[in-house]
Amino acid sequence: METLMNVQTLRDRMTSGAQTVLLDVRWVLGDPHGHRNYREAHIPGAVYVDLETQLCAAPFPGSGRHPLPEPEALQEAARQWGINDGDVVVAYDDNGTLAAARLWWLLRDAGFASVALLDGGLSAWRAAGFELEGGEEQHCLGAVTLGSGAMPVVELPDLSGLQWQGVLLDARAAERFRGEVEPVDAKAGHIPGARSAPTAENLQPDKRFRPAPELAARFAALGADGNAPIAVYCGSGITAAHEIAALEIAGYPAALYPGSWSQWSSRAELPVATGA
Repeated sequence: METLMNVQTLRDRMTSGAQTVLLDVRWVLGDPHGHRNYREAHIPGAVYVDLETQLCAAPFPGSGRHPLPEPEALQEAARQWGINDGDVVVAYDDNGTLAAARLWWLLRDAGFASVALLDGGLSAWRAAGFELEGGEEQHCLGAVTLGSGAMPVVELPDLSGLQWQGVLLDARAAERFRGEVEPVDAKAGHIPGARSAPTAENLQPDKRFRPAPELAARFAALGADGNAPIAVYCGSGITAAHEIAALEIAGYPAALYPGSWSQWSSRAELPVATGA
């Protein structure tokens, strides 16, 4: 399935009755009101997904802030969202799909291929003049069967010896990469050898993804042109999934470092680089 679905295609699916499970991942770092915002206005039929409790496991010492959920927990959550085998799933949020990409990546990793991101998210839906509704969506339980391990991953041991032979992209804002600010994690800076590739630069001003040729040129300029393995990290493994989606649109597969900077920076023995 294509990585992205535009709002008109989603609208056409909804009006034609094509089976579509629509998931609202309303989450922004530092904003605890995602569920309230969903209840105020969401795309009709969308089910709310709680990123902190359903798309992450509870953190433990040395894990990073947002560990991947256990496969059994993700399958149970997916059934609560109403997903069945063979469904088409569309995920969105109200922040350029930066949170929704986590759900996209998890389902893809679980072997569920028919999942797409709504390009532009809620803002694109609003801009098209389509209707919204409030309240809580009622839905039937699904019976989907999910696995794990379908998407490439790198872990701390793959990187901590600085033996990584590929391209390592840091999806955080450039000022965090350089170590000028660090609002969340233990240390400021970046993993030595990483290249700054802020996730925000994947998007156009209207929060839709940049066209594939532009994304390909962007990543190629960073050395991520498919000629060497690519891995991506961010603060805690959330927005790195967005970068992986952008790389997929550009035609380049990439691995996720789930622990990301929140795990790396918590280890006193690991080196930290600063500057451009």
